[in-house]
Amino acid sequence: QVQLVESGGGLVQAGGSLRLSCAASGRTFSDYIMGWFRQAPGKEREFVAVIRWSSTSTYYADSVKGRFTISRDNAKNTWYLQMNSLKPEDTAVYYCAAGGSAPGRYYSGLSRYEYDYWGQGTQVTVSS
Repeated sequence: QVQLVESGGGLVQAGGSLRLSCAASGRTFSDYIMGWFRQAPGKEREFVAVIRWSSTSTYYADSVKGRFTISRDNAKNTWYLQMNSLKPEDTAVYYCAAGGSAPGRYYSGLSRYEYDYWGQGTQVTVSS
């Protein structure tokens, strides 16, 4: 049974930093994409960042580029989201996800529909 567990969320003042972790269990994710999404109240779940298991290739939403960094530790089956210079508009529930399981198919990682597994979410609140 695959399980993704996020941690690291919390309350922080604007300009502060948080580091989210996503620990995966139940399988290895070779050749998968690992991403972070977020959902604010009353809004759609939106893409934040993606990284590939087998490379250092990353991609970010424009709204977080230059402030957030996604990374992974394959040995620990874990990926991270370092969030710096946080803004009140970053307030949301953050979800980690893993996907891209079909062999030979290219996954951009930008769409939530490309992901097979999701964590339960962790709240990030940025006060002004």
